[in-house]
Order: sequence, then structure tokens, then C-alpha cells
Amino acid sequence: MADLDLDAEIQELKGVLESIIAVSDLPLIESQILELEASATDPALWEDQERAQLVTSSLSRLKTKRDKLNAASSGLKDLSVLIEMANAENDSETKREAKAELEALKLKIDALEIETLLNGEFDSRGAIVTIRSGAGGDDATDFAEMLMRMYLRYSEKHGMKANVLDTSFAEGAGIKSATFEIDAPYAFGTLSVESGTHRLVRMSPFNSAGKRQTSFAAVEVVPLVEVTDSVEVSDAEIRVDVFRSSGPGGQSVNTTDSAVRITHIPTGIVVSCQNEKSQLQNKAAALRVLASRLLDLKRQEEDAKKKALAGDVKASWGEQMRSYVMAPYQMVKDLRTNYEENNPAQVFDGQLDGFIAAGIKWRKQQENG
Repeated sequence: MADLDLDAEIQELKGVLESIIAVSDLPLIESQILELEASATDPALWEDQERAQLVTSSLSRLKTKRDKLNAASSGLKDLSVLIEMANAENDSETKREAKAELEALKLKIDALEIETLLNGEFDSRGAIVTIRSGAGGDDATDFAEMLMRMYLRYSEKHGMKANVLDTSFAEGAGIKSATFEIDAPYAFGTLSVESGTHRLVRMSPFNSAGKRQTSFAAVEVVPLVEVTDSVEVSDAEIRVDVFRSSGPGGQSVNTTDSAVRITHIPTGIVVSCQNEKSQLQNKAAALRVLASRLLDLKRQEEDAKKKALAGDVKASWGEQMRSYVMAPYQMVKDLRTNYEENNPAQVFDGQLDGFIAAGIKWRKQQENG
């Protein structure tokens, strides 16, 4: 059996990884970790809970990035040893293992390369995702629920903690809207490319004639607010309404007026939360979502001013950005990047890496003009 020769591919991956490590500035990351670890061991830190939270979250984010870079470097070294072993023993099983490990490393290093493009002001933050059904009746509300499951599955596959804050169920199938929080490093930078209008084309399960139906849903992604953000929400600017939660729930849900709806009077932004157990918890979560949306509104206004000064006439980010076609053929296509896949079922099960990577690269190209 011929020797396994993957040297060219390994050298290429090493070159890419070295560039990523250089851009990421690993020595700086290490020094920042040491500084934050010193702060975290100071008992006085915990007298200021907000500062303590900022230190621990920053430390976690930097450690995650460092560990990913080091794991990729170790993986390449281990792969070279594995190939030498496979060739020395002429073992077909070990050769198959080496090939599989190479493919896994390619995916990890591709993900790290994409992460280096996430250098926007809020890209490293967690995200708040809101999905709303659009035109299309029961098909649209069902589609909105499919999208919600898609993003929750994506989060689960990537080890990103997701917490559903509010769900408004439709009278028929699916949901009218849902809001969930993903508190993980780079969740906003990664998922912000999913903002926009999504379109589903399929044979409607809600139409007795079995006709093809087009339906729409909107996805909004805003950065999770942090304690250092200067987003002030005064009591005079908000109206708080309490109501009984609707839809499926546990023992304490649906039995008391624990759900909370907050209206921000100056902007008209309305947020609600009903999935926590108490009214106090729901109010705190709703205020967090409101602050995040106000932060994003401020960011959008600043971006609009910059574009106006620069004479930017590009089409705005969003609108109809992806089509999910299930009849008469099977295809999911991003209309901005032209990236497509032919297995909608896998995409709806959270396989979004290709679309997100293409979207991040596309956005960077747009920013660079």
C-alpha cells in the first residue's frame, strides 16, 4: 500500500494558521489573560459586581480564543505524527483516521480564519435574535418556528448557550414571533449576517389543494448589551405592562401575571418576556433586550451618518437575503453571496456554517469597498 502523502495540504494549513495567529496577536492575548487573571483573584473585585462580570466575561472570551489557536497548532503537530505512524506501520485504518483528522482541522482553521474577520466594535459580543413571521398565513408562522429551531440547533452544535426569552404563538401553526439570547463569544459577529428577510417556497401542508406557497419571515440580530455600555433607560421613558403568559409552560407559567411587556415611549420599541418564572426576572430580561435594541439603534444611526458623509449609495443590508426552496426542487440560496446548498433539511437542522462564512466574507468585501 502506498504511503499517505498529505504534506502539501498540511503545509498550506500551517501557513493559514500562522497568518491567523499573527493577526490575532497571540502574545498580546496571553498578556491580557494574565492581567485579567490577576484582577479576578483580587477579593475586592467582587465588591463591584458589574466590573467583576466584565472581567470574567473578557477572561473567558480571551481564553476561548487562545485555546482554539493552541488546539489547532497541536492538532497539526499530532497529525504529522499520526501520518508517520500510519506509513511506518502501513496501517489502512490509521491512514483513514489521519484523513478524517485533516478534514476536521480544515474546518476548525476555516472557522478561525472567519473569526479574524470579526473585528467590528460589537462582533465579539453575545447576541439577541428576534424572529417575526411575515406574509404567508400559517405557512409564515410555521416558517418562523422552523427558523427559530434552526438557529437554536446551530447554537447547540457550536456549544453556544441559548436562552429563549419570549415566544408569541400563532393561533394556527408555529409562532408569530420569538426572541432568544445567545450569550457566547462572537455570537453577534457570527449571526449578524443572518439579519434580513428569509423566504420559504414549498408545497403548503396547510392548503388542501396542495398548492405551492411562498411565505416570509424576518430575522433581527442585535448585540448583547454589556455593563460598560452607556445606554440609559429612565423610568419616565418606559411603560411597563404585565400579563399572563400564553402557550406551553411549566407550573408557574400561565398561572400568574408574570409576563412583562415594556414600551420605550421615545422610540416606540416594544419588547416582552414571558419565559422566566417570575415577573421580576421577566422585567430584568425585557430591560436587557430593550437596552440591546437601543444600543443597536444608536449604532445604526452612527453608521448612517458615516455613510451619508462618505456618499455611500450601496443597498442597505437586509431585505430578502435568502430563499429556502423545497418545491419543485430542493435548494437554499443566499441572494447576496450566491452561496447555496441542496439539502434544506440539513440547513433547517442548523447546518449554517457555509452560509455564515460566505456572509462574513461578503460583508467584509462591502466594507472595504
